[in-house]
Amino acid sequence: MRIALDALGGDYAPDPNIDGALVALEANPDLEVDLVGDPCLLSAKLTERGYTGDRLKVVPSEGCIGMEEKPTEALRRKPNSSIAVCWRLMAERAVDAVVSAGNTGAVVAAGMRTRLYLKGVKRPGIAVALPNLRGRSVLMDVGANPAARPEHLYQYAVMGAIYARNILGIEEPRVGLINIGSEDGKGTDLCRETHALLQQGRFKEQYIGNVEGRGLYQGEADVLICEGFVGNVVLKVSEGIAEYFVRTFQQDVVARLDQDREMAGRMLGDLARRYQYHEHGGAPLLGIDGICIICHGSSNARSITNALRAATTFNHRHINAQIVEELAVGVEA
Repeated sequence: MRIALDALGGDYAPDPNIDGALVALEANPDLEVDLVGDPCLLSAKLTERGYTGDRLKVVPSEGCIGMEEKPTEALRRKPNSSIAVCWRLMAERAVDAVVSAGNTGAVVAAGMRTRLYLKGVKRPGIAVALPNLRGRSVLMDVGANPAARPEHLYQYAVMGAIYARNILGIEEPRVGLINIGSEDGKGTDLCRETHALLQQGRFKEQYIGNVEGRGLYQGEADVLICEGFVGNVVLKVSEGIAEYFVRTFQQDVVARLDQDREMAGRMLGDLARRYQYHEHGGAPLLGIDGICIICHGSSNARSITNALRAATTFNHRHINAQIVEELAVGVEA
């Protein structure tokens, strides 16, 4: 499997990207990586690390898109930026996947420009796996499609359920629609129309109905769907709350356990691993004809290694083939 890695994407690029790729290559002898970015910079970095192998290839690009830049404008100004080149490689079938810790909007916008959608998919969406009291659940979409329509959310339910089954190991995922109340008739026109759509046909057995925001972490559903605007707000609030609780635990609880520092450190580490994105690598952009893993902007080398591993797992479990097959059946089947 060959993956295009946006070497210039991320707050601390390119070092975490290079280091993460080298660890992933060592762990997986069947993996090859195209490191996309400034060839002089990347070659010098690889020389510093003493890399002499042939499974990591530097692919030239011209600049990168910064976190603060507006995605569509930046892509017009920089048609050969690192993320644009990554997507071009996948559109040309030169690579099987794209991994980037760069500007999320630019990653999605560059993908939309290729129109590299799976058959039957109307709009791709970003899925994230979040912890809850029962295990983990999938939240989708968290930012790719803020102006979703009911048919988009229906497809997100299908794709999210396939992802939960194959990646999280949930045999019969329960699907819920994020809403302001659990009763029928609640929410916006989008919520009401999506609710009615999900109650129809082959999907009604897995659909449990509307789920309020607190239901995400109580584990009321295994897959929760919403438009990208709501999903992105939920995700960012969740990240902030997780950081708050970890720091509070560190300041208060660890201080009380000062006599047993080893136990305190172990407890803090276990808690942090449940929430930290470094442990899970990134979020897939589901619905594209290929694989795209979007990493957090502050990803470290471990994040990148795990994102590359996630891309290979996605490929080996044939997620895209299942999505095409399921969507071909249709709502009313």
